[in-house]
Amino acid sequence: MYDIQLNESGTRHLNVTEQNLQTIRKYGLFDGLVGSTGYITEAELDKLKLNIRSLIASMAENSKDLLDLCIDVIYHDKMKAYGLKNLIATYSQWAANASNVTEVE
Repeated sequence: MYDIQLNESGTRHLNVTEQNLQTIRKYGLFDGLVGSTGYITEAELDKLKLNIRSLIASMAENSKDLLDLCIDVIYHDKMKAYGLKNLIATYSQWAANASNVTEVE
């Protein structure tokens, strides 16, 4: 379980599970999300939400993992651009560690 900070003052936190991070990887949710400036704003959070909605609407198979990610993380009532920035950083760190483990095996 990973803890991400949702606001600058540090009063809001969210727990992200390994399954949540695997779902982000499975669907490539962060691919091309952040523009060339590297800034994460509310527009990127809205874009992510719309992309996920589109994925769910177009899926014929079970999308329970994507729905769980939405309920637990993306549509969390305190999730803002700052939280998304920290979620992306956590995901990047997790993905780097996961690829290092795969290389060793």
